[in-house]
Amino acid sequence: MPLVMLAPARPAVAQIFETVGIRAQGMGGAFVAVADDATATWWNPAGLATGPYFDALIEYDRIRTSPQRNVKGVAVVFPALGVSYYHLPINYMRAPSPTESAATRREDQGALSVYGLTFGQSVGAHLVFASTVKAARAGDTHTDLDLGGLAKFGPVQLGVTVKNVREPTFDSDRGTFAMDRQARAGAALIGRTSGLVSALTLAVDADVITTATARGDVRHVAGGLEAWLFERKLGLRVGASGNTVGTKGSSASGGVSVVIASGAYVKTYVDTQYTNGSDETRRSWGVALRATF
Repeated sequence: MPLVMLAPARPAVAQIFETVGIRAQGMGGAFVAVADDATATWWNPAGLATGPYFDALIEYDRIRTSPQRNVKGVAVVFPALGVSYYHLPINYMRAPSPTESAATRREDQGALSVYGLTFGQSVGAHLVFASTVKAARAGDTHTDLDLGGLAKFGPVQLGVTVKNVREPTFDSDRGTFAMDRQARAGAALIGRTSGLVSALTLAVDADVITTATARGDVRHVAGGLEAWLFERKLGLRVGASGNTVGTKGSSASGGVSVVIASGAYVKTYVDTQYTNGSDETRRSWGVALRATF
C-alpha cells in the first residue's frame, strides 16, 4: 500500500466572512463592495481607498452557537495602509471528529490569532487592488495572503476578495488542520446627499466558493441596506442572508451606529449588530468602538 494512503487526512477549517465586522454583519454580510471602515482588512483590502483618512476600531462578537464563542478584533487603517489583529475560535471553524465526546466539544478548542498588514494601490481613476499579508498562529505560525479588488464608477462599486490564498496547514495541540481558500464578490450602490439622510447604501454579496464549517457547508448570498442620518451621527442598517448549500437556512440582521463623541475632525462611534435565523452559522451579536477622521 502506498505511504500516502497511510497519512491521516487533514481536516479543513474556515472562518466565514461574517465572523468579523459589526457594520458588515448588520447589513447581512453584504460588505465586499462597501468595506469602507477598518474591517476592510478582513472583508476586502481594496476598500481602504474608499474609506476616511483614518479609521480605527476594537470589536467584540459573541457567536450564539452551542457552545458559544467569542471573536475579537483590532484594526487601524489609512487610505493605503492597514494593521489588524483577529482572535478566532478554532472549534467554531472545524467540524468535530466522530470520536469527540460532547464534553470535549464544549471545551475551549484553541484559537487562531491572525496578524495582518494591508497595502493598497490605485490603478487609474476607477480601480484599486490591495493585499493583506498575514501571520497566522495556532500552535505553529504560517504566513498567508488575502487579495482584494474594487472598481468604482460613480455611485456603483464592484468588489471581489480572496482569503487564505496559500491555504496554510497548522500543527497545533488540537491536531493538524488546513485553512481553506475562500472567495466572495459583491456590488453596491452608494448615494450621498446634504439632507436628513447623509448617505444611503444598498449592497449584495455572494460567496464564490463553498466553505466547510463546523455547522456544515456554507455558500452565502446576502443583501443589506445602510442609512446614515443627521450628518453621519446616526447609522441604521438591516440585512438578510441565505445559505444555498448543505443544510440550507436564512438569517436576518440589524444594526445601529451612534456618535458618542465628536470633535472638530474626529468622530467616535459605538457600532452594534444582532443576527438571528435558521442558518446556524449566522447567529451572533456584537459591538465595536470606532474612531474615524
